[in-house]
Amino acid sequence: MKNSVDTAKTGIKNRQKASLATPTDLDSAATKDITAALNGILADVYALYFKTKNFHWHMSGPHFRDYHLLLDEQGSQLFAMTDPIAERVRKVGGTTLRSIGHISRNQRVLDNDAEYVEPLDMLAELREDNKELAARLRETHGVCDEHRDIASASLIEVWIDETERRTWFLFEASREGGTGGH
Repeated sequence: MKNSVDTAKTGIKNRQKASLATPTDLDSAATKDITAALNGILADVYALYFKTKNFHWHMSGPHFRDYHLLLDEQGSQLFAMTDPIAERVRKVGGTTLRSIGHISRNQRVLDNDAEYVEPLDMLAELREDNKELAARLRETHGVCDEHRDIASASLIEVWIDETERRTWFLFEASREGGTGGH
């Protein structure tokens, strides 16, 4: 019995060490660079998704319904990005994030664990986070362009547009009395 358990454990360890070498025409430097950039984006998107849902769950005040629904829609849009990002990493021959801890080690979006956040402060914080995500998406687009990864760049262009739309909606929703400002 012990030998079969040891054999099974050895087999598992060998499989865990097996390469996930997805065939790609990109060289190893391209795979490394694109994987790092996309995994950074993936971590940020997960962190922004969770922050958006946190604010959605804890929204209050006279504009509750509108803000609650806006953040729910935005959270869904962010979550919808995660699988295509991770699959691009795999398609170019990389490996992707594996856990919440892995996300937290790679995210650049700051968490907000405050007990209470004013609704307009929530919108402002998410607006800035989305604006920063758009900038990081542009940087990642540049990495993809450098390595001629047209498919990733094409997806990123759509995500930039979606991120700019979220930023715009958050800006407009948080304007007081039509005075504007940034």
